[in-house]
Amino acid sequence: MSSENERPGGVPEQLALIRESVRRAKVPKAKPRTWRGAALAKELPVARVVVNKGVLHLDQYFDYAVPEELDADAQPGVRVRVRFGAGSRNVREGRREGGGLIDGFLVERRADSDYSGPLAALAGVVSPERVLSAEMLSLARAVADRYAGSLADVLQLAVPPRNARAEAKPSPAPPAPPAEPDAGTWERYQQGPAFLRALGSGGAPRAVWTALPGPHWAEEIARAVAATLASGRGALVVVPDGRSAGRVDAALASLLGEGRHALLTAELGPERRYRQWLAVRRGAVRAVVGTRAAMFAPVKDLGLVVVWEDGDSSHSDDNAPFPHVREVLELRATHDKCAFLLGSTSCTVEAAQLVQSGWAAPLVADRTVARAAAPLVRTVGDGELARDEAARAARLPSLAWQAVREGLKSGPVLVQVPRRGYAPRLACARCRTPARCGHCAGPLEAPDERELRCAWCGTAENEWHCAECGSNRLRAQVVGARRTAEELGRAFPAVPVRTSGRDHVLDSVPGQPALVVSTPGAEPVAEGGYAAALLLDGWAMLTRPDLRAGEEALRRWIGAASLVRGQDEGGTVVVVAEPTLRPVQALVRWDPVGHALRELAERAELGFPPVSRMAEVIGGPEAVEAFLRSAQLPPDAQVLGPVPLPVADPRRARRPGDPPVGQQWERALVRVPPGSGAALAAALKAAQAGRLARGGGDPVRIRIDPPDIG
Repeated sequence: MSSENERPGGVPEQLALIRESVRRAKVPKAKPRTWRGAALAKELPVARVVVNKGVLHLDQYFDYAVPEELDADAQPGVRVRVRFGAGSRNVREGRREGGGLIDGFLVERRADSDYSGPLAALAGVVSPERVLSAEMLSLARAVADRYAGSLADVLQLAVPPRNARAEAKPSPAPPAPPAEPDAGTWERYQQGPAFLRALGSGGAPRAVWTALPGPHWAEEIARAVAATLASGRGALVVVPDGRSAGRVDAALASLLGEGRHALLTAELGPERRYRQWLAVRRGAVRAVVGTRAAMFAPVKDLGLVVVWEDGDSSHSDDNAPFPHVREVLELRATHDKCAFLLGSTSCTVEAAQLVQSGWAAPLVADRTVARAAAPLVRTVGDGELARDEAARAARLPSLAWQAVREGLKSGPVLVQVPRRGYAPRLACARCRTPARCGHCAGPLEAPDERELRCAWCGTAENEWHCAECGSNRLRAQVVGARRTAEELGRAFPAVPVRTSGRDHVLDSVPGQPALVVSTPGAEPVAEGGYAAALLLDGWAMLTRPDLRAGEEALRRWIGAASLVRGQDEGGTVVVVAEPTLRPVQALVRWDPVGHALRELAERAELGFPPVSRMAEVIGGPEAVEAFLRSAQLPPDAQVLGPVPLPVADPRRARRPGDPPVGQQWERALVRVPPGSGAALAAALKAAQAGRLARGGGDPVRIRIDPPDIG
């Protein structure tokens, strides 16, 4: 510092001058972010915002001041940027400043605020496009409360990320309502034509639809959508996967023409999908078909919601708060007073409960019509396999070989195998002890016929021997799709063999003779239907340690058998499973509704979902115990457990929700009777919010209505 600068009254320090000039030069640049000193909007100067913070103790609205410059664009429903986390000490000229920038949605403009302290100003409006309607906000709030989650988490699922290029393009003008369609194949159902007439006249019927086997279900959904559009209302269809969405999309295009509906699936890409979503939000399109995320599609004047195959696991979201499509569409049908259609070739216990409670009516075909449309189902049990020389030699019973041989004379034959790969699970050929890895004790598998390796750590096992009896011979516990395809290829060398599974899923196959080996859920559609189908290793699906094992096995079997021609055309299905088991008998009789009703009666007697509401609490032993102790559970709540969960292996790929590697976690189930579900969700949410506000400690995960309770 110079001596001149040190004298009293001297020239200010050069560095101070530079700082002051730089500070003044930056004021205009900071204005769009802090609006320091800016005048507020003259009318409704307070904006109520939901910020993109999914933690439960911040699940509330926050008030911000609206600068005059943002008055025109800051309208309810737009995306905004706000500063969040500024302390009460960061106040200047009556405005709160500081904090990090975060996204949010403006939900309301107000004349004053309930908060008595200084307000921070909106940092900016991301886009003037109103992407969040009052109806969608109300639905998101209801979903968050039902699943003990936060509003911000639900909005992340409901509103797709912004794409500026798609947003800049205008949407087309909405077309005029189409003519009301004729009943078509709905004539096969007892109340089918009446259901369509109710939709066309503006009614709101609710139905659980047990669809007949065959390829007509997509066209029947399209006719229900067309009848709703003819009444001047909108329709929403949610299916489990892209293949099903493609079939409904093609049926709608054939019936209505192009431009009358939108397809919302992940395969479209972010720009095209957002453009389609905007067309729906702007009212240019009134019909939507899509996969799970489409359950929140902002259809205007919603008149019908449809969910197809509600038992498919794809309908349960993997992100917090884990909503299920069926439950969300039930909420939409109640809030919007619109029609509801739950369809499947099978029937879940939840669907049977909707009918039994009177909330929905059954939409079924006459028994004689259903039996004629279904294929002939034959069974092969353990007794037949034990007496069958061909089955002992080649794993396939003689009845199955005969069905394949006869079916190949007139068309393709479907073979459903519960596992992919070559020999996914192996055991000792002498004592049947499961083969385990010597390094990590994981199960051994043979994805390729020349390689034996661990399914957990991937270590090759070249010199395996049984720890119980010392034998070095192995047998397959469950034979995979590749091994089955190889065996069938050797037995029928002149017939092409195709496989469909997780790595490569076929959408359709020609109607010529061929063997199609598929895992459950990946079965392609055959032109003209399959001549026959084999459902192998039924015990592998029936013996899973899960409450829904029988229901899921029947759903998978009926899904595959529905692709086979009817009895009148010679269609045959052979299921390799114990004939006396309830799911097998339901398949033989083609009675999924009866099976679901019996399952529902048993669960009501035992107090299992869906008769009761249930939540799971997962975390470390001390954390779970402390959480349950602090939660103000309803008086009629019953805590089951906790029980330890398997310790995650560090060499095995982690799945969502798995415990941290090397940590012992526990799971407790909390069960309440009907009528107390809302109280249970509120209690768990309050306990989790209080825990997070106090600093939390070890993590605890909550899930309402878990899909797998063991």
